[in-house]
This record gives sequence, structure tokens and C-alpha cells, in this order.
Amino acid sequence: MDPLIAFKALANPVRLRILTGLKEPARHFPPQDEGDIELDGVCVSSIQEGIGLSQSTTSDYLGILHKAGLVTMKRRGQWTYYKRDEDGISKLAETMRTKL
Repeated sequence: MDPLIAFKALANPVRLRILTGLKEPARHFPPQDEGDIELDGVCVSSIQEGIGLSQSTTSDYLGILHKAGLVTMKRRGQWTYYKRDEDGISKLAETMRTKL
């Protein structure tokens, strides 16, 4: 993980809100028709609805968080699910503790 990419990803308040919401997805996003939140993660359409952005902007933001190593992505058929990457987040926190 490149900390600079992660910090740039988190500099956007909406992306930070998405990552924060994924910590307690049932509380921050509407129920989804397919997939298990705990097992699969949260479907893009549920994240989109919870955040109130277009599908393309939501997908772009999730792609940036994924590239930064802050979320994982899983595809099941036509659905794409995202979860927090707790290992990536822990590595970033450790970098902050030791380098700053």
C-alpha cells in the first residue's frame, strides 16, 4: 500500500464517508436484495443510494478506495460488493504511528 495514494483517497469527504459507512454498513446503507453484507460486503447500488451520488461517481470513488488498498471488491454475477480492507487500514494506521 502506498500511503500517499491512501491519504489522497481519504482527502475527499465523500470517499471518507463511504469508508466510514462500510464499518457499520447495516446502519449507514439501505438493505440490499442480493448478497450477505457480512460475507460479501455492500453492493454498489446500496452504497450509491446511501451516499446519494450517481452510479458512475460512486463506482469511481470505490475504485479509488480499492486502488488505495482501503476496500476489497468481490464480483458475483452482475453485482459488485465492497468491504473495508481492515488489513490495509491497519497498515496505514501503523505507517502514521511510526512515520509521523
